[in-house]
Amino acid sequence: MAYTSKVRTCLWFDGRGEEAAEFYTTLLPDSHIESRSYPEPGKPALVVEFTLAGAPYMVLNGGPMFEHSPAASISVLADDQTEIDRLWDALTKDGGKESMCGWVVDRFGVSWQVVPSVLPTMMESDDKAAAGRARAAMMKMRKFDISALEAAFSG
Repeated sequence: MAYTSKVRTCLWFDGRGEEAAEFYTTLLPDSHIESRSYPEPGKPALVVEFTLAGAPYMVLNGGPMFEHSPAASISVLADDQTEIDRLWDALTKDGGKESMCGWVVDRFGVSWQVVPSVLPTMMESDDKAAAGRARAAMMKMRKFDISALEAAFSG
């Protein structure tokens, strides 16, 4: 296995890492599997290196000692409502769970944040009242609704 990046986020799994990497690389453009390491014939890959939207990741099938936590998540800036809906549907399918404020836990237990690309601009606006309205609207949402955020921001 040739490591292709000096820094790479590693996600720990208990046997389903290769399946997760294959799924994740279908979600976003500029995503692909780079390499797989099978030290034991007939067993799942121990390590899978992949790129997710240009960012380097790897999965390690290290066993049951550790579980995923929302303390570490994959954050995706979505360009529009269609992308938010598509990602949300894919991530909640087959056992994924919705949470608040754009957070979702996929069927593998990995937390994601699916955030509209307009939201950071709203939150950082010099118009503090508009930013506050957008923040208040955001806090009531599970999956983000860009139209509702824009309406709240505009007042």
